[in-house]
Amino acid sequence: MNNLWTDTGYISLNHVNEQLCGDRVEIIGNNEKSLTMVLADGLGSGVKANILSTLTSKIICTMMANGMPIEECVDTIAKTLPVCSVRQVAYSTFTIIRITENTTAEIIQFDNPNVILLRNGKSVDYPIVSRVIEGKTILESRIPLQLHDVFIAMSDGAIYAGVGKMMNFGWQRENIIEYAERLYDDTLSAKMIASMIVDECNRLYEGEPGDDTTVAAVRIRERTPVNLLMGPPADPRDATKMMTLFFSKEGKKIVCGGTTSQIAADYLHETIVTSLDYGTDPAIPPVGHMKGVDLVTEGVITMSRVVEYAKAFVEGTDLTNLWSVQTDGASQIAQLLFEYATDINFFIGKAINPAHQNPDLPITFGIKIRLVQELSEYLEKMGKQIKVSYF
Repeated sequence: MNNLWTDTGYISLNHVNEQLCGDRVEIIGNNEKSLTMVLADGLGSGVKANILSTLTSKIICTMMANGMPIEECVDTIAKTLPVCSVRQVAYSTFTIIRITENTTAEIIQFDNPNVILLRNGKSVDYPIVSRVIEGKTILESRIPLQLHDVFIAMSDGAIYAGVGKMMNFGWQRENIIEYAERLYDDTLSAKMIASMIVDECNRLYEGEPGDDTTVAAVRIRERTPVNLLMGPPADPRDATKMMTLFFSKEGKKIVCGGTTSQIAADYLHETIVTSLDYGTDPAIPPVGHMKGVDLVTEGVITMSRVVEYAKAFVEGTDLTNLWSVQTDGASQIAQLLFEYATDINFFIGKAINPAHQNPDLPITFGIKIRLVQELSEYLEKMGKQIKVSYF
């Protein structure tokens, strides 16, 4: 197995005054063998468009992920989609990106703007073969992958951004390429790339999108592990074992909690230096510094904020991503887990903290475990590989 990882991310804007989005992105698979992403754009907007795109993306993604040929997928879609009573057509455009063993990309496109491929930060052309299936012109490509390749797929709401407002003819594909090249940085996650492009679409629409707008990105990157330690072990005699396992892991190290960081300091024979700087958020306790650890933070308050950030990030409710520019402990953890990490190992101690506890109500332990479980679920939705070990 190579050391590459397929990072995916997408974000959507709803048509102004619509509760439901007419675009839909579906992702199936993992990074070990194959991963399939489908972006579907239903005819029109609102409920009908949402139904069309949801059916299209789920059917195609499931069939493709199970190795079915594209002819069968298109045939099934043609026979399944409900026909619009007004236009007398059943219509949903789609873009399929399938990554196999992190070495090959297969791209299949029908009526969406063509996928953009950035290689070393610059747009490059790729081979496209056109054929007609069930009366639909399908574009197919097969591309050997390289490290840092970025694929950007979009619904046509992206290229219509600004029509009749800030631009006469919308934000054309060439303009999007120019913008993507300008913002390119090989440390940006797929979700961040998609978010930045959609942010610009929203600006061109002056905050009132005239069409559902979705951007989905796929980025080929190296695997980068991050290890997070939180809470002392239930049995103090297990502290050395817990620390040995944690510090033997490859990758960046985060230690959360006062007692936990002191145990880590004793194990490393190092001293913790606590910062007096609250960073950009005075509600989050200051971070600490210790040789051998990349980040030392307070425990439950800081992790609660990280979970809030993760929820907003996954649900796409926060386009500003404040954590990406702030310097407090929660923001730094979010930057490492959301943007940097591909594989995340949690080492969680089950000891109950007597400083915060009524012996009859082990609330701190319950909160700590719940926070880790909730955060793990959000990180898995981001496509991260998660492992949690309890002590």
